[in-house]
Amino acid sequence: MVGSGLGLRLGLRLLNRRLGIGFHIRTILSVSNLSRSNFYCTPSMVTNLSFSCFSSDASPSNSSDSNPLIVDYLVESLGLSKTQAISVSKRSLGAKDSKKPESVVHFLQQLGFSEANVRDAVRASPQILFADIEKTLKPKLQVFQELGLTGSDLVRFISKNANLLTTFSLDRRLIPCVEMLKKFLSLNGDHRALILVLHRCKFVLCGDPEARLLHNISLLESHGIVGSQLSVLFKRQPSLFLYKESALRDQLRRVVEMGFSADSMMFVHALHTISSMSPETLRRKFELFQGFGFSEEECLAMFKKMPVLFRCSEVKLKSGIEVFMNTVGFEKTVLVQRPTCLMFSLENRTIPRYRVIEILISKRLLKKEPNIFVQVLKLTEKKFLDKFVSRFKDDAEELLIAYKGDALESFKEYKST
Repeated sequence: MVGSGLGLRLGLRLLNRRLGIGFHIRTILSVSNLSRSNFYCTPSMVTNLSFSCFSSDASPSNSSDSNPLIVDYLVESLGLSKTQAISVSKRSLGAKDSKKPESVVHFLQQLGFSEANVRDAVRASPQILFADIEKTLKPKLQVFQELGLTGSDLVRFISKNANLLTTFSLDRRLIPCVEMLKKFLSLNGDHRALILVLHRCKFVLCGDPEARLLHNISLLESHGIVGSQLSVLFKRQPSLFLYKESALRDQLRRVVEMGFSADSMMFVHALHTISSMSPETLRRKFELFQGFGFSEEECLAMFKKMPVLFRCSEVKLKSGIEVFMNTVGFEKTVLVQRPTCLMFSLENRTIPRYRVIEILISKRLLKKEPNIFVQVLKLTEKKFLDKFVSRFKDDAEELLIAYKGDALESFKEYKST
Protein backbone atom coordinates (compact mmCIF):
# COMPACT_ATOMS: atom_id res chain seq x y z
CA MET A 1 0.00 0.00 0.00
CA VAL A 2 2.90 2.33 0.84
CA GLY A 3 4.52 1.63 -2.51
CA SER A 4 1.30 2.22 -4.43
CA GLY A 5 0.71 5.46 -2.54
CA LEU A 6 4.21 6.68 -3.36
CA GLY A 7 3.75 5.74 -7.01
CA LEU A 8 0.48 7.64 -7.11
CA ARG A 9 2.04 10.75 -5.57
CA LEU A 10 4.89 10.60 -8.08
CA GLY A 11 2.37 10.17 -10.87
CA LEU A 12 0.44 13.22 -9.71
CA ARG A 13 3.63 15.21 -9.37
CA LEU A 14 4.62 14.29 -12.93
CA LEU A 15 1.13 15.10 -14.17
CA ASN A 16 1.26 18.45 -12.43
CA ARG A 17 4.53 19.30 -14.17
CA ARG A 18 3.19 18.19 -17.56
CA LEU A 19 0.00 20.18 -17.37
CA GLY A 20 1.21 23.16 -15.40
CA ILE A 21 -1.85 23.27 -13.16
CA GLY A 22 -2.58 22.81 -9.48
CA PHE A 23 -5.09 20.20 -8.42
CA HIS A 24 -7.66 20.88 -5.78
CA ILE A 25 -7.00 18.89 -2.60
CA ARG A 26 -10.36 17.09 -2.94
CA THR A 27 -9.27 15.78 -6.33
CA ILE A 28 -6.04 14.39 -4.89
CA LEU A 29 -7.92 12.70 -2.07
CA SER A 30 -10.39 11.11 -4.47
CA VAL A 31 -7.56 9.77 -6.60
CA SER A 32 -5.72 8.35 -3.59
CA ASN A 33 -8.82 6.34 -2.81
CA LEU A 34 -8.35 4.41 -6.06
CA SER A 35 -5.65 2.36 -4.37
CA ARG A 36 -8.35 0.79 -2.23
CA SER A 37 -10.72 0.06 -5.09
CA ASN A 38 -11.23 -3.12 -7.06
CA PHE A 39 -10.02 -1.51 -10.25
CA TYR A 40 -6.68 -2.02 -11.90
CA CYS A 41 -4.72 1.22 -12.07
CA THR A 42 -1.22 1.47 -13.46
CA PRO A 43 0.95 4.62 -13.36
CA SER A 44 0.27 5.11 -17.07
CA MET A 45 -3.46 5.24 -16.35
CA VAL A 46 -3.06 8.05 -13.82
CA THR A 47 -2.79 10.57 -16.65
CA ASN A 48 -5.93 9.12 -18.23
CA LEU A 49 -8.25 9.85 -15.34
CA SER A 50 -10.86 12.55 -15.76
CA PHE A 51 -9.46 15.21 -13.49
CA SER A 52 -11.14 18.57 -13.28
CA CYS A 53 -8.77 21.04 -14.84
CA PHE A 54 -10.82 24.00 -13.75
CA SER A 55 -9.85 24.18 -10.08
CA SER A 56 -12.05 26.35 -7.93
CA ASP A 57 -8.85 27.65 -6.37
CA ALA A 58 -7.43 28.89 -9.65
CA SER A 59 -7.02 32.60 -9.96
CA PRO A 60 -7.54 34.54 -13.19
CA SER A 61 -4.60 36.70 -12.23
CA ASN A 62 -2.26 33.68 -12.34
CA SER A 63 -2.05 33.82 -16.13
CA SER A 64 1.67 34.17 -16.83
CA ASP A 65 1.73 30.96 -18.89
CA SER A 66 -1.52 31.62 -20.72
CA ASN A 67 -2.02 33.11 -24.16
CA PRO A 68 -4.31 36.17 -24.00
CA LEU A 69 -5.44 35.73 -27.62
CA ILE A 70 -6.57 32.19 -26.92
CA VAL A 71 -8.12 33.19 -23.59
CA ASP A 72 -10.18 35.90 -25.28
CA TYR A 73 -11.34 33.47 -27.97
CA LEU A 74 -12.41 30.85 -25.42
CA VAL A 75 -14.33 33.40 -23.38
CA GLU A 76 -16.01 35.17 -26.28
CA SER A 77 -16.67 32.22 -28.61
CA LEU A 78 -17.17 29.25 -26.27
CA GLY A 79 -18.55 31.04 -23.24
CA LEU A 80 -15.90 29.75 -20.83
CA SER A 81 -15.19 31.71 -17.70
CA LYS A 82 -11.94 33.63 -17.53
CA THR A 83 -10.54 31.12 -15.06
CA GLN A 84 -11.47 28.17 -17.27
CA ALA A 85 -10.13 29.86 -20.38
CA ILE A 86 -6.76 30.53 -18.72
CA SER A 87 -6.53 26.90 -17.60
CA VAL A 88 -7.30 25.64 -21.12
CA SER A 89 -4.92 28.14 -22.69
CA LYS A 90 -2.05 26.64 -20.74
CA ARG A 91 -2.54 23.46 -22.77
CA SER A 92 -1.93 25.35 -26.02
CA LEU A 93 1.37 23.51 -26.63
CA GLY A 94 3.06 26.56 -28.09
CA ALA A 95 0.11 27.87 -30.13
CA LYS A 96 0.57 31.60 -30.67
CA ASP A 97 -2.97 32.46 -31.66
CA SER A 98 -6.49 31.05 -31.74
CA LYS A 99 -6.30 29.52 -35.22
CA LYS A 100 -5.89 25.95 -33.94
CA PRO A 101 -8.83 25.99 -31.49
CA GLU A 102 -10.94 27.82 -34.07
CA SER A 103 -10.29 25.11 -36.65
CA VAL A 104 -11.05 22.33 -34.14
CA VAL A 105 -14.31 23.99 -33.08
CA HIS A 106 -15.30 24.40 -36.72
CA PHE A 107 -14.50 20.74 -37.35
CA LEU A 108 -16.62 19.64 -34.38
CA GLN A 109 -19.49 21.86 -35.46
CA GLN A 110 -19.43 20.22 -38.88
CA LEU A 111 -19.96 16.91 -37.08
CA GLY A 112 -23.06 18.34 -35.40
CA PHE A 113 -21.62 19.64 -32.12
CA SER A 114 -23.56 22.52 -30.61
CA GLU A 115 -21.80 25.23 -28.59
CA ALA A 116 -22.79 23.39 -25.41
CA ASN A 117 -21.42 20.09 -26.80
CA VAL A 118 -18.11 21.76 -27.61
CA ARG A 119 -17.90 23.20 -24.08
CA ASP A 120 -18.58 19.76 -22.62
CA ALA A 121 -15.86 18.23 -24.78
CA VAL A 122 -13.38 20.92 -23.76
CA ARG A 123 -14.19 20.40 -20.10
CA ALA A 124 -13.69 16.65 -20.52
CA SER A 125 -10.39 17.15 -22.35
CA PRO A 126 -9.01 20.67 -22.90
CA GLN A 127 -6.29 19.22 -25.16
CA ILE A 128 -8.88 18.56 -27.83
CA LEU A 129 -8.73 22.21 -28.88
CA PHE A 130 -5.07 21.83 -29.81
CA ALA A 131 -5.20 18.35 -31.37
CA ASP A 132 -4.26 17.73 -35.00
CA ILE A 133 -7.48 17.25 -36.93
CA GLU A 134 -6.08 15.10 -39.72
CA LYS A 135 -3.59 13.01 -37.72
CA THR A 136 -5.43 12.65 -34.42
CA LEU A 137 -9.13 13.55 -34.40
CA LYS A 138 -10.32 12.14 -37.72
CA PRO A 139 -8.65 8.71 -37.44
CA LYS A 140 -9.87 8.21 -33.87
CA LEU A 141 -13.38 9.39 -34.64
CA GLN A 142 -13.44 6.98 -37.56
CA VAL A 143 -12.96 4.08 -35.11
CA PHE A 144 -16.21 5.00 -33.37
CA GLN A 145 -18.04 5.89 -36.58
CA GLU A 146 -17.28 2.44 -37.99
CA LEU A 147 -18.97 0.94 -34.93
CA GLY A 148 -22.14 2.81 -35.84
CA LEU A 149 -21.77 5.88 -33.64
CA THR A 150 -22.85 8.69 -35.92
CA GLY A 151 -24.82 11.91 -35.78
CA SER A 152 -26.24 12.88 -32.40
CA ASP A 153 -25.11 9.57 -30.85
CA LEU A 154 -21.50 10.32 -31.74
CA VAL A 155 -21.81 13.89 -30.48
CA ARG A 156 -23.20 12.81 -27.09
CA PHE A 157 -20.53 10.13 -26.66
CA ILE A 158 -17.55 12.32 -27.59
CA SER A 159 -18.86 15.29 -25.58
CA LYS A 160 -18.60 13.17 -22.43
CA ASN A 161 -15.51 11.17 -23.40
CA ALA A 162 -13.35 13.58 -25.39
CA ASN A 163 -10.22 12.31 -23.64
CA LEU A 164 -10.51 9.13 -25.72
CA LEU A 165 -9.48 11.29 -28.69
CA THR A 166 -6.58 13.03 -27.00
CA THR A 167 -5.06 10.69 -24.43
CA PHE A 168 -4.92 7.20 -25.89
CA SER A 169 -2.82 5.90 -28.76
CA LEU A 170 -4.83 4.92 -31.82
CA ASP A 171 -2.67 1.94 -32.81
CA ARG A 172 -1.53 0.77 -29.37
CA ARG A 173 -4.72 1.25 -27.37
CA LEU A 174 -8.00 2.18 -29.13
CA ILE A 175 -7.88 -0.19 -32.10
CA PRO A 176 -6.60 -3.24 -30.13
CA CYS A 177 -9.24 -2.73 -27.43
CA VAL A 178 -12.08 -2.24 -29.90
CA GLU A 179 -11.05 -5.26 -31.96
CA MET A 180 -10.86 -7.42 -28.86
CA LEU A 181 -14.29 -6.24 -27.66
CA LYS A 182 -15.78 -6.99 -31.07
CA LYS A 183 -14.93 -10.67 -30.62
CA PHE A 184 -17.14 -10.89 -27.55
CA LEU A 185 -19.83 -8.30 -28.20
CA SER A 186 -20.37 -7.92 -31.94
CA LEU A 187 -22.51 -10.32 -33.95
CA ASN A 188 -22.53 -10.35 -37.74
CA GLY A 189 -21.36 -6.76 -37.92
CA ASP A 190 -23.91 -5.55 -35.34
CA HIS A 191 -21.99 -3.46 -32.82
CA ARG A 192 -24.90 -2.18 -30.70
CA ALA A 193 -23.86 -4.26 -27.69
CA LEU A 194 -20.32 -2.89 -27.91
CA ILE A 195 -21.62 0.67 -28.10
CA LEU A 196 -23.76 0.03 -25.02
CA VAL A 197 -20.68 -1.14 -23.13
CA LEU A 198 -18.73 1.96 -24.16
CA HIS A 199 -21.54 4.22 -22.96
CA ARG A 200 -21.63 2.44 -19.61
CA CYS A 201 -17.90 2.18 -19.03
CA LYS A 202 -15.46 3.98 -21.29
CA PHE A 203 -12.62 2.65 -19.16
CA VAL A 204 -12.71 -0.66 -21.05
CA LEU A 205 -10.73 1.29 -23.67
CA CYS A 206 -8.26 2.74 -21.20
CA GLY A 207 -6.14 -0.24 -20.25
CA ASP A 208 -3.90 -2.73 -21.98
CA PRO A 209 -6.39 -5.34 -23.25
CA GLU A 210 -3.95 -8.21 -22.77
CA ALA A 211 -2.97 -7.19 -19.26
CA ARG A 212 -6.47 -6.96 -17.83
CA LEU A 213 -9.45 -7.62 -20.09
CA LEU A 214 -8.29 -10.84 -21.70
CA HIS A 215 -7.00 -12.18 -18.40
CA ASN A 216 -10.32 -11.59 -16.65
CA ILE A 217 -12.26 -13.03 -19.57
CA SER A 218 -10.18 -16.22 -19.31
CA LEU A 219 -10.85 -16.37 -15.58
CA LEU A 220 -14.62 -16.00 -16.10
CA GLU A 221 -14.60 -18.62 -18.86
CA SER A 222 -12.89 -21.05 -16.49
CA HIS A 223 -15.97 -20.67 -14.25
CA GLY A 224 -18.39 -21.55 -17.03
CA ILE A 225 -19.26 -18.00 -18.15
CA VAL A 226 -18.84 -18.29 -21.90
CA GLY A 227 -20.47 -17.23 -25.16
CA SER A 228 -23.75 -15.36 -24.75
CA GLN A 229 -23.43 -15.36 -20.95
CA LEU A 230 -20.11 -13.55 -21.19
CA SER A 231 -21.66 -11.05 -23.59
CA VAL A 232 -24.61 -10.47 -21.23
CA LEU A 233 -22.29 -9.86 -18.28
CA PHE A 234 -20.16 -7.49 -20.35
CA LYS A 235 -23.24 -5.47 -21.31
CA ARG A 236 -24.67 -5.33 -17.81
CA GLN A 237 -21.52 -4.76 -15.78
CA PRO A 238 -18.49 -3.92 -17.91
CA SER A 239 -16.59 -2.57 -14.89
CA LEU A 240 -16.34 -6.14 -13.59
CA PHE A 241 -13.87 -6.88 -16.38
CA LEU A 242 -11.52 -4.21 -15.01
CA TYR A 243 -11.28 -5.73 -11.52
CA LYS A 244 -7.95 -6.80 -10.09
CA GLU A 245 -7.57 -10.55 -10.36
CA SER A 246 -7.75 -10.99 -6.58
CA ALA A 247 -10.98 -8.99 -6.40
CA LEU A 248 -12.59 -10.90 -9.26
CA ARG A 249 -11.59 -14.22 -7.73
CA ASP A 250 -13.15 -13.09 -4.46
CA GLN A 251 -16.47 -12.34 -6.20
CA LEU A 252 -16.42 -15.74 -7.92
CA ARG A 253 -15.67 -17.43 -4.60
CA ARG A 254 -18.68 -15.77 -2.98
CA VAL A 255 -20.93 -17.04 -5.77
CA VAL A 256 -19.67 -20.60 -5.36
CA GLU A 257 -20.08 -20.41 -1.57
CA MET A 258 -23.74 -19.48 -2.04
CA GLY A 259 -24.30 -22.81 -3.76
CA PHE A 260 -23.99 -22.00 -7.47
CA SER A 261 -22.15 -24.45 -9.69
CA ALA A 262 -20.22 -23.36 -12.75
CA ASP A 263 -22.67 -25.15 -15.05
CA SER A 264 -25.69 -23.32 -13.59
CA MET A 265 -27.41 -20.84 -15.91
CA MET A 266 -27.89 -18.65 -12.84
CA PHE A 267 -24.16 -18.41 -12.08
CA VAL A 268 -23.63 -15.35 -14.27
CA HIS A 269 -26.70 -13.60 -12.81
CA ALA A 270 -25.53 -14.35 -9.28
CA LEU A 271 -22.10 -12.90 -10.10
CA HIS A 272 -23.71 -9.77 -11.52
CA THR A 273 -25.77 -9.29 -8.35
CA ILE A 274 -23.04 -10.10 -5.84
CA SER A 275 -20.46 -7.90 -7.55
CA SER A 276 -22.86 -4.95 -7.76
CA MET A 277 -23.19 -4.56 -3.98
CA SER A 278 -21.19 -5.00 -0.82
CA PRO A 279 -21.60 -8.12 1.35
CA GLU A 280 -23.15 -5.84 4.00
CA THR A 281 -25.87 -4.62 1.59
CA LEU A 282 -26.75 -8.17 0.54
CA ARG A 283 -26.89 -9.20 4.20
CA ARG A 284 -29.29 -6.33 4.96
CA LYS A 285 -31.62 -7.53 2.22
CA PHE A 286 -31.59 -11.06 3.62
CA GLU A 287 -32.36 -9.62 7.05
CA LEU A 288 -35.25 -7.62 5.56
CA PHE A 289 -36.87 -10.88 4.40
CA GLN A 290 -36.13 -12.51 7.73
CA GLY A 291 -37.98 -9.69 9.44
CA PHE A 292 -41.13 -10.96 7.68
CA GLY A 293 -40.55 -14.50 8.90
CA PHE A 294 -38.43 -15.94 6.10
CA SER A 295 -35.66 -18.30 7.19
CA GLU A 296 -32.05 -18.03 6.02
CA GLU A 297 -32.60 -21.12 3.86
CA GLU A 298 -35.70 -19.57 2.27
CA CYS A 299 -33.81 -16.35 1.50
CA LEU A 300 -31.03 -18.35 -0.10
CA ALA A 301 -33.57 -20.37 -2.10
CA MET A 302 -35.07 -17.15 -3.49
CA PHE A 303 -31.63 -15.83 -4.31
CA LYS A 304 -30.75 -19.02 -6.19
CA LYS A 305 -34.02 -18.89 -8.16
CA MET A 306 -33.75 -15.19 -9.00
CA PRO A 307 -30.51 -13.38 -8.07
CA VAL A 308 -31.70 -10.25 -9.90
CA LEU A 309 -34.42 -9.78 -7.25
CA PHE A 310 -31.78 -8.80 -4.72
CA ARG A 311 -30.60 -5.93 -6.92
CA CYS A 312 -33.93 -4.24 -6.20
CA SER A 313 -33.88 -1.50 -3.59
CA GLU A 314 -34.78 -2.32 -0.01
CA VAL A 315 -37.77 0.01 -0.31
CA LYS A 316 -39.14 -1.92 -3.30
CA LEU A 317 -38.57 -5.26 -1.61
CA LYS A 318 -40.25 -4.17 1.63
CA SER A 319 -43.26 -2.68 -0.18
CA GLY A 320 -43.67 -5.79 -2.30
CA ILE A 321 -43.53 -8.19 0.64
CA GLU A 322 -46.09 -6.11 2.55
CA VAL A 323 -48.54 -6.02 -0.35
CA PHE A 324 -48.30 -9.72 -1.19
CA MET A 325 -48.37 -11.00 2.38
CA ASN A 326 -50.64 -8.49 4.10
CA THR A 327 -53.05 -7.53 1.32
CA VAL A 328 -53.04 -10.18 -1.38
CA GLY A 329 -52.72 -12.82 1.32
CA PHE A 330 -49.84 -14.88 0.00
CA GLU A 331 -48.11 -17.34 2.29
CA LYS A 332 -44.37 -16.78 2.36
CA THR A 333 -43.89 -20.18 0.72
CA VAL A 334 -45.55 -18.77 -2.42
CA LEU A 335 -42.94 -16.01 -2.64
CA VAL A 336 -40.15 -18.51 -2.02
CA GLN A 337 -41.41 -20.59 -4.93
CA ARG A 338 -42.31 -17.59 -7.13
CA PRO A 339 -39.90 -14.75 -6.25
CA THR A 340 -40.67 -13.27 -9.68
CA CYS A 341 -43.83 -11.78 -8.17
CA LEU A 342 -41.73 -9.27 -6.25
CA MET A 343 -40.10 -8.06 -9.45
CA PHE A 344 -43.32 -6.70 -10.95
CA SER A 345 -44.19 -3.04 -10.55
CA LEU A 346 -46.64 -2.52 -7.70
CA GLU A 347 -48.07 0.66 -9.20
CA ASN A 348 -48.40 -0.47 -12.81
CA ARG A 349 -49.12 -4.19 -12.53
CA THR A 350 -49.64 -5.82 -9.14
CA ILE A 351 -52.09 -3.44 -7.47
CA PRO A 352 -54.25 -2.65 -10.57
CA ARG A 353 -54.62 -6.34 -11.43
CA TYR A 354 -55.39 -7.24 -7.83
CA ARG A 355 -58.20 -4.67 -7.80
CA VAL A 356 -59.74 -6.17 -10.94
CA ILE A 357 -59.57 -9.73 -9.59
CA GLU A 358 -61.12 -8.64 -6.28
CA ILE A 359 -64.04 -6.99 -8.10
CA LEU A 360 -64.64 -10.11 -10.18
CA ILE A 361 -64.58 -12.34 -7.10
CA SER A 362 -66.92 -10.02 -5.18
CA LYS A 363 -69.40 -10.16 -8.07
CA ARG A 364 -69.01 -13.94 -8.21
CA LEU A 365 -67.78 -13.70 -11.78
CA LEU A 366 -64.62 -15.49 -10.83
CA LYS A 367 -63.94 -18.31 -8.39
CA LYS A 368 -61.43 -17.65 -5.66
CA GLU A 369 -58.70 -20.20 -6.20
CA PRO A 370 -55.42 -20.62 -4.31
CA ASN A 371 -52.57 -18.67 -5.91
CA ILE A 372 -54.65 -17.68 -8.96
CA PHE A 373 -53.06 -14.27 -8.68
CA VAL A 374 -49.62 -15.71 -9.47
CA GLN A 375 -50.89 -16.71 -12.92
CA VAL A 376 -52.66 -13.38 -13.36
CA LEU A 377 -49.43 -11.47 -12.83
CA LYS A 378 -47.60 -13.46 -15.51
CA LEU A 379 -50.07 -12.58 -18.28
CA THR A 380 -49.21 -9.98 -20.89
CA GLU A 381 -51.22 -6.78 -20.88
CA LYS A 382 -53.35 -7.87 -23.84
CA LYS A 383 -54.07 -11.32 -22.45
CA PHE A 384 -55.00 -9.89 -19.05
CA LEU A 385 -57.43 -7.39 -20.56
CA ASP A 386 -58.98 -10.05 -22.82
CA LYS A 387 -59.41 -12.58 -20.05
CA PHE A 388 -60.38 -10.42 -17.08
CA VAL A 389 -61.85 -7.19 -18.47
CA SER A 390 -63.14 -7.31 -22.05
CA ARG A 391 -65.06 -10.58 -21.81
CA PHE A 392 -67.20 -9.28 -18.93
CA LYS A 393 -69.12 -6.89 -21.14
CA ASP A 394 -71.64 -5.71 -18.50
CA ASP A 395 -68.86 -4.83 -16.07
CA ALA A 396 -66.09 -3.96 -18.49
CA GLU A 397 -66.27 -0.21 -17.89
CA GLU A 398 -66.08 -0.58 -14.10
CA LEU A 399 -63.22 -3.04 -14.41
CA LEU A 400 -61.31 -0.85 -16.82
CA ILE A 401 -61.69 2.17 -14.55
CA ALA A 402 -60.44 0.12 -11.62
CA TYR A 403 -57.52 -1.11 -13.69
CA LYS A 404 -56.47 2.14 -15.33
CA GLY A 405 -57.09 4.48 -12.38
CA ASP A 406 -54.25 5.89 -10.30
CA ALA A 407 -52.85 2.72 -8.81
CA LEU A 408 -51.69 3.72 -5.36
CA GLU A 409 -54.37 6.27 -4.46
CA SER A 410 -57.21 4.18 -5.86
CA PHE A 411 -55.84 1.15 -4.06
CA LYS A 412 -55.82 2.97 -0.71
CA GLU A 413 -59.36 4.23 -1.28
CA TYR A 414 -60.53 0.80 -2.36
CA LYS A 415 -59.11 -0.94 0.71
CA SER A 416 -60.59 1.66 3.07
CA THR A 417 -64.17 1.05 1.85
